Amino acid sequence: MKRITIYDVAKEADVSLATVSRVINDSNVVREDTRLRVQEAIKKLGYKPNAIAQGLALSKTTTVSIVMSEKLFAYNAKILNGLMDVAKIYNYNIMFHTTSKGISRMQDVIESIIKSRVDGVILFNDNFSQEEMEVLNDYQIPTVVVGSRIEDNGIETVGNVYINFEQLAYELTNRYFERGIDDISLVEDKLNMSTMQQLKAGMERAFKENGKEFTKYISYDETYKSSYAFLTEYFKTHKPSKVVVTLRDSQAIAMMNAGTEAGYTVPDDAELICVLNSKYLMMTRPNVSTYNVPEYDMGAVAMRLLTKMLVNDESVKNNNKINMSYNYMPRQTTKD
Repeated sequence: MKRITIYDVAKEADVSLATVSRVINDSNVVREDTRLRVQEAIKKLGYKPNAIAQGLALSKTTTVSIVMSEKLFAYNAKILNGLMDVAKIYNYNIMFHTTSKGISRMQDVIESIIKSRVDGVILFNDNFSQEEMEVLNDYQIPTVVVGSRIEDNGIETVGNVYINFEQLAYELTNRYFERGIDDISLVEDKLNMSTMQQLKAGMERAFKENGKEFTKYISYDETYKSSYAFLTEYFKTHKPSKVVVTLRDSQAIAMMNAGTEAGYTVPDDAELICVLNSKYLMMTRPNVSTYNVPEYDMGAVAMRLLTKMLVNDESVKNNNKINMSYNYMPRQTTKD
């Protein structure tokens, strides 16, 4: 029989994880109708709150470090909101660490984390290494990586709340194959290289299964200060693919602007999809097709997972990798 979790309750009541946590801990900031809906979901599903975790939340103050790249702060805002809301519920203190290329290295951050004796870590940074994970494991510091999927490294103290970007790219590619389109390119984002490799792997898998080879992974060196500068030069000698996929909004907008200046139009000459959604994608003309990702809930789930890891909750010892859902949002830059 499937064990009922707080995530199941949130889905049944159609509320965020943070709201369920507030109801469980009798917070007075929840509207009465919402409280009743959550309580009905708890009763219907037979959910039993973890007494150990509740005791920790009500009687102990814990410090957790959040590590992220300074350049990606804006893209992680909703995830941070989810993290912070759950942290407040459980009376956690938060210590922020930001990394900047050439200024604050991950090795320095890891050392700072160890010296500060934090109880746990939420890690956003895309450039962490297996060695750094092993260092945190040596000090028995529970860590949750949020965002991209990490490989199963056998380290029990590392959890993962992620979007399966490889599967996303695989499904996207096959959707275009069904329409008879195989001219697809992926524009590299050097700030998110592990995510890029997963997207690339998903496309390569789809191409291989269809007896084709994926050859249009568009990478560029650091002599270009922006995606726009690179694409402006690129379109002088290349036509855009029938389908262009970018990870972030700035790249999608750069592609549209550089393509338009080179005489190409979206979506007539090239369909455009940006994987990570943002408010700016609705401000462009045409609006950019994208994916809806439950960013707030990713943060809330990551913090809740960490609280369970901190008290050695048996339920997460072999279940600390949580795959979050996503759905495609077609807009004006695609023809579907």
